[in-house]
Formats: sequence, C-alpha cells, structure tokens
Amino acid sequence: MSSVSEAGSTPSIRVLFVCTHNSARSIMAEVLLRAKGGSRFEAHSAGTQPGEVRPMTLRVLTDAGLPVTGLRSKSVDELRGEPFDYVVTVCDEAQAECPTFPGGGERLHWGYDDPSAATGNEAERLDAFHHVLIAIARRIDRFVDEKS
Repeated sequence: MSSVSEAGSTPSIRVLFVCTHNSARSIMAEVLLRAKGGSRFEAHSAGTQPGEVRPMTLRVLTDAGLPVTGLRSKSVDELRGEPFDYVVTVCDEAQAECPTFPGGGERLHWGYDDPSAATGNEAERLDAFHHVLIAIARRIDRFVDEKS
C-alpha cells in the first residue's frame, strides 16, 4: 500500500485527512504532515462536502512559515480509488460521513473544534485558527514519532 518515497528506497506512508469542507483542519493537517514527515509520508486531504480553503487557514499557515501554494479544497470522491495506510478524520461530522477507502488502511479520528465557527473580531477568529493549528501540529509530531 505504501508508495516508494522520493529517495526511492523507503516506502512512504500514505495518509488522508478528511473533514467536512476541506477548508481548515484537514488542510492544516496535510500541510503539517508534509512539513514534519518529509518523504516518509505522502499527505493528502479531502472533504465530504468540499468548499473553499478559508483565507484564515492560509494566513495561519503562512504565518507559521508553511507553504500554501496549490492548496485547494477537494472531494473525497477524487481520492476514492486510492489506497491509504491511514484515513484520519479531523471533525466529528466527517467521522460519521467518511467513506471506506480501498487497501485496508487504518481509520483514526482526531477531533478538533471548527475554527471557522469562531465568533468575535478578526483577531479573535484568527486566534481560533492558530489554536487549532498548534493542536494539530502537536498531534502530527506524535504521529510522525510513532511511525518512525
């Protein structure tokens, strides 16, 4: 199931992060795993009801020094025929709606509050996105350590 990494010698672990709209949490997780896991992981994200990547998602990723070029919201249907070692839902709604993917990959659930639902002024809403990014980064660190 794992694909060969860029180095050509070690299989990379294929991970799909799923959220409802693929606009914040799953995008953050995808970018963080790419940055922290390197060629050992192949990270993807998708939504059960995809929308648009939230501007505040792009802002917190950019503020953290992470790449945002080419990020887009995708449907799980685009990836349905692909095998994954892990399918990780990052919101409760996606956990309930997540389809089965081929290859017998392990399903994990890492639930996070939706930063898009935060209220208040721009600084308060942005703070919600930062808090979720930090929480996901900590979980990605543990995941990378566990799989290394």
